[in-house]
Parts: sequence; structure tokens; C-alpha cells
Amino acid sequence: MTLDQSALLELSSALRSADGDQMMRMMLAAMLQALVDAEATEKIGAGRYQRSDTRTTSRNGTRPKTVSTTAGDVLVKIPKLRSGSFFPSLLEPRRRIDVALHAVIMEAYVHGTSTRKVDDLVAALGVESGISKSEVSRICADLDADVTAFNTRDLSAQAFPYVFLDATYCKARIGGGKGGKGSRVASQAVVVATGVSADGRREVLGFAVGDSEDGAFWTAFLRSLKARGLHGTALVISDAHTGLKQAIAAVMIGSSWQRCRVHFLRNALAQVPKASQEMVAAAVRTIFAQPDAEHVRDQLEVIATMLGRQFPKVEAMLRETSDDLTAFADFPPAHWKKIWSTNPLERVNKEIKRRTDVVGVFPNPAALLRLAGAVLVEQHDEWEAGDRRYFSEA
Repeated sequence: MTLDQSALLELSSALRSADGDQMMRMMLAAMLQALVDAEATEKIGAGRYQRSDTRTTSRNGTRPKTVSTTAGDVLVKIPKLRSGSFFPSLLEPRRRIDVALHAVIMEAYVHGTSTRKVDDLVAALGVESGISKSEVSRICADLDADVTAFNTRDLSAQAFPYVFLDATYCKARIGGGKGGKGSRVASQAVVVATGVSADGRREVLGFAVGDSEDGAFWTAFLRSLKARGLHGTALVISDAHTGLKQAIAAVMIGSSWQRCRVHFLRNALAQVPKASQEMVAAAVRTIFAQPDAEHVRDQLEVIATMLGRQFPKVEAMLRETSDDLTAFADFPPAHWKKIWSTNPLERVNKEIKRRTDVVGVFPNPAALLRLAGAVLVEQHDEWEAGDRRYFSEA
């Protein structure tokens, strides 16, 4: 990893006239270039102009690569090969999620809509003055193409007997003119659908961002899934989001709805004094500990009657949602624990929130969809690559 004599002399001359920051960037660039050249030599099997029996190809010029560092942007030259390809492992392309996060931060920064949190991230990346609006637009366009292709792919190849729906909330600027002038910060719903296919594997089916999580929004989202070929759905699992049950009935004809037991219990306990919450929770859980559908529904009647003496609101809730709370019981008992709540999707939402919380306020809804979409595409790829199935078969 040594520089030749002429390169050292050139570097020495440049360093003598450089200020502190420039000196650091020049030294870093020289070090990175030496590492890149060393790896290229190993790949080729010979150094520049070197005759060797181990040579597999030869250099064919270079292409520039800008690397963002905490010392600022530095330029390195990546050798091109006459046959084959080469990209240094030190500069391996980042994961799609990391690229999306970088794009969101830079978009907010270059358009002047960044918050203090985003400004701090820009400083940490060391790219305050090293990225242009056109470069940000190019990165965003590439990401949008990937996310859109995934979110519009055909779903008709296989049936998805189980579909999970949930939403999480993030903040983004909406309205206003070009550059964000006159915009306001508003809560945006990120809705996600995952499915379990007939062979027991999980997939991310789709996602969307909207101003409000109402019935019209859910209906449009479900129709988009159906238009892409979603079929064979027997059970939809979700919380009691506004308008969702009606949207499922209107769009997912023939599908049952399972109300998430975790969210239901949380809502029920809100009607109970704290001292009695543990007892009520234990009683409700016995409904889900029965061996078959008949006993599940009988137990709900028993618990509703028992709790009604002291907590009439809880009894009313149980009776009003009895069919939806016990819809899981009409499916194979081996699947019950994984279809009576949206817990599996909650973990996906937590990963979305972990990534979006880094940004805080997004410059626009499209930026939010871009980052959330990148997270979901990565999750889908992990499920596809894994050997474990969610069910042995659905």
C-alpha cells in the first residue's frame, strides 16, 4: 500500500500549501486511493505495468468516485478492468435502507426544510457542502424506481390465506410551494400489508402513506392490492382502525376479520381500575386457551357474564366484538397463536419507527414513503432468503 515517488512528491507539495481541513482530506484521499489500488492489484493478480504469470486481466482507465466522510467529500479513482468488474470492498454500495436514509436527510437539507435533528445528521455525515440538488434528485429517483417496482409487483402467482394489516404514524411536511415554503408539519399514516402464502411463507404485500387513516384510505389501499392480483384471502388480521372493517367487507369479499386480541385487551383494560386490571386480563386470556372453536366461544360467554357483574363496559365490549375476536377459531389450531394478533407486523412497524425517528420530520410524504419502503423491501428480502416458514403450510 505504497505510493510511487511522483505521487508522494505531488502530495507533499500540495500539503505544504493546504490548510488544516484540506490537509486532512488530502491525506485521507491518498490513503483511500492506496487501499483501492492495493485491492485492485490483488484482484488483477499484478501491479500496474507488472509482468506476472498470475495476471488475470489488465487495467482499462479509471472512473471517479466521490466518498463522503466526516472530513468532507474526497475523490478516489476506481480502476476499470478490460474483462470482469471491480469495486473495492472498502466502498461497497450501502444497503438500500442506508441509501434511503441518506437521501431523506440530504433532500431536507438541500431544499431548506431541515430540522435541527437533520442538520446534526448532515454534520455527522460531513457533507454540508458536498452534495447538489441534482445529485439528491438522482438518488431519490433511483430509490423511487426500486420501491415502486416492488410495491406494484404482481401478486397473482399464489394465494395468501392470511393477510395482516397495521399502521404506524410519522411526521412530514405537507402543502406549501416549491422548496417547502408555506408547508406545515402533519401526522402521516404509513399502512402496511403482509401476507402468509399457501406454502407458509411471509411476504410484504404493499404499503402506502396517507394524510388520514379513514375508511376511504383503507378501501383504496385494499383495492390496490386486489388490482395487483391478491386472492385466496380467508382471514384479515388487524386492529379496529377507523373504517377498516367496512373496507374489508367491501373489498375483501369472502374474507373473515380477526380483531387483534392484544389491541382489544388494551382497550378493555382502559375501562377497568388499575387494581383490577391483572384479574380482568387473566380472565380474558382464558378465552384463547381453549382446545377448539366451540369451547373458545363458550368461554367468551362465561367470561363476559362473570366480568359483567363488576365491569359492564367490558362485558359489552366482549359481546359486541365476539365474532371478530374469535374468528381465529375457525382455522387450524396450529395457526392460532400467529393469527389472533398483529404482533408479527408490530415488529415490522418498530423497525420502520426506529429508522424514521432518526429523521424526525420528513421534507414531504414521498420521502417518508421512500424510507419506509426501503425498510419493508429489506424485510421482505430477509424473509425470502430465510429457510424458516411462518407456518408449515397455510
